[in-house]
Amino acid sequence: MNQNEVEFNGFPRVRLRRLRRTTAIRDLLQETRLSVKDLVCPIFIQEGIDEPKEIELMPGIFRIPLKNLVKNIQELYDLGVKTFLIFGIPKSKNDKATSAYRIDGIVQKSVKTLRQNFGEKIVTVTDVCLCQYTSHGHCGIIKNNVANNDESLKVLAKIATSHAEAGTDFVAPSAMMDGQVKKIRKALDNNNFNNVGIIGYSAKLSSNLYTPFRDASHSTPEFGDRKSYQMPFHNTNEALHEIMMDVKEGADIIMIKPALPYLDLIYKTRQATLLPVCAYSVSGEYSIVKAAALEGWVNEDEVVMEFTTCIKRAGADIIISYHARKIAEILNNP
Repeated sequence: MNQNEVEFNGFPRVRLRRLRRTTAIRDLLQETRLSVKDLVCPIFIQEGIDEPKEIELMPGIFRIPLKNLVKNIQELYDLGVKTFLIFGIPKSKNDKATSAYRIDGIVQKSVKTLRQNFGEKIVTVTDVCLCQYTSHGHCGIIKNNVANNDESLKVLAKIATSHAEAGTDFVAPSAMMDGQVKKIRKALDNNNFNNVGIIGYSAKLSSNLYTPFRDASHSTPEFGDRKSYQMPFHNTNEALHEIMMDVKEGADIIMIKPALPYLDLIYKTRQATLLPVCAYSVSGEYSIVKAAALEGWVNEDEVVMEFTTCIKRAGADIIISYHARKIAEILNNP
């Protein structure tokens, strides 16, 4: 070997390719490692149906009846997925979202069913919002065509308390009403649910990537949009302000939503707080990959693993993903 191969400006020549030469070496030195334990799988439970119904804009994802819930959760549990985000789709809706906090509501019955069948072997997270339950599809109580913040907070607190009574581990308020974490924390504590945690949808950005979810949950607004309460995706400082507000109000876990387009926010949030950071890889992220894979344009497994690893690399401790089943299957069969 000549001198140029040994030294460069008096120092040993660095060849990073030595660290990439074989699969075994690359595995040894891999810095970011996904685990099935990182994953949260969203579940859509619908009242009034007898069989699972595939969601048109999300191939491979289903709305399921309550009778299928235990079977679905067991399959995922057997793959190592132990945390589930429950979304309810009710039979009846009105402008006050009263079906969202019924003692026999679809989410409440789902949580009770899971507690009876799995006990503390799994973690249940329940979405706390109004959009699936209101006749107009907005995330709050509407007055003069505007989502009224303080009236909405009262209903969100009722919903969260009803979920706690059913036995959920965490409530996840997603309505983006100012003060929602504080209001819900106070309601939970006043009703002796001190051990129920709050996952704050702390930086829920007004994104075009929610369209498939709105189809899945029958929650498309009948008028206007949600830009007056979901935050603009252009604003980093505003997102961090929202996050710090949720920290001060008592959130136990901070969430960034969507995930992949906002890796910078995940990273900055990880630097700004010691709380666990959750990233929600939303329906549009799922559907884009699925559509490209169905056309044969990308290798679905490889893209899913690349995207999800990047979310974790940015700083997410917890990843909510509609790809959870696929990721678990891949990780279980390397």
